[in-house]
Amino acid sequence: MDYRLLGRSGLKVSTMTMGTMTFGRPKDSPVGSVGLAEAKRQIGICRDAGVNMIDTADAYSAGASEEIIGKALGKARGDWLVATKARFATGSGPNDRGNSRHHLIAACEASLRRLRTDWIDLYQLHQWDGETPLEETLAALDHLVSSGKVRYVGCSNFSGWHVMRALGISDRQGYPRFISQQIHYTLQAREAEYELVPLSVAEGLGILVWSPIAGGLLSGKFRRDKNAPTGTRHAGGWHEPPIRDEAALYDIIDVLVAIADDRGVSGAQVALAWLLGRPGVTSVVIGGRNEAQFRDSLAAAGLALTADERARLDKVSQPPLLYPYWHQSMAAKDRLSAADLALLAPYL
Repeated sequence: MDYRLLGRSGLKVSTMTMGTMTFGRPKDSPVGSVGLAEAKRQIGICRDAGVNMIDTADAYSAGASEEIIGKALGKARGDWLVATKARFATGSGPNDRGNSRHHLIAACEASLRRLRTDWIDLYQLHQWDGETPLEETLAALDHLVSSGKVRYVGCSNFSGWHVMRALGISDRQGYPRFISQQIHYTLQAREAEYELVPLSVAEGLGILVWSPIAGGLLSGKFRRDKNAPTGTRHAGGWHEPPIRDEAALYDIIDVLVAIADDRGVSGAQVALAWLLGRPGVTSVVIGGRNEAQFRDSLAAAGLALTADERARLDKVSQPPLLYPYWHQSMAAKDRLSAADLALLAPYL
């Protein structure tokens, strides 16, 4: 297992982060259901593989995911970096959601209780809140850091201008800066390369990737002209990520599976290895219904794709070059930064 600095911080994170959205979900959940006993086994597998961060959210299973983690880690809490998130509804009241000072402080204290810990290593805003002033949100995060309840802060599912506004306010006010953003980014969905990836490279944010095999679409189990395999998320009605171009998706899967077959590995491992070689990516958040799925994903930590394999995957999944990038690729290529090249390099 490799460890990378998380953004512009001194915190080293394993390239695989343990995801726990399955913890505490109903037994008929399309993403799977993991109870305490199975959670302990999965945590042990990840620990033995060298994983040092576990990711959750107060919205996962209405807090049950955090509760299971708290019980499962027990005295080993100090051996783990625990990341959680807040923003979504935790009750029926008008202030039981969002990124207000009122909600974030209450949500953090509730997460601490469920996690059975005195601190959260990485506290992330789970989603944008356009009604709360960013100054209020960031001041609340500053309070949580200053009080010792939170050590680092990050965001998730923000757009590029949201992140830049937040960083500007933090810099002006002396608030803790986001050290990371958790985003959706896969071979099937490369929209993050337009703004979020170059922003991360330029501003020193580590990228944590959620659903890195696209909800199972890139596992190698989905094949052209065949029904979704039984027991998978999409067979159960799960719609993240959306499939906008099914033919393009299967073109990607064809190349992915061909490389996987040649290497004797799973499609999921190839998809994960591709991500870990992309600019700005620190860690991929892996989940699983069972031990076998975790073990398979963890094996990607040691998979090095060749330049030819990467080129084949890049080409088949390349997104269209939107404005102003197509113009920059023609008229600005004499003066481009590393952040610019995170997007534009393949087009020059």
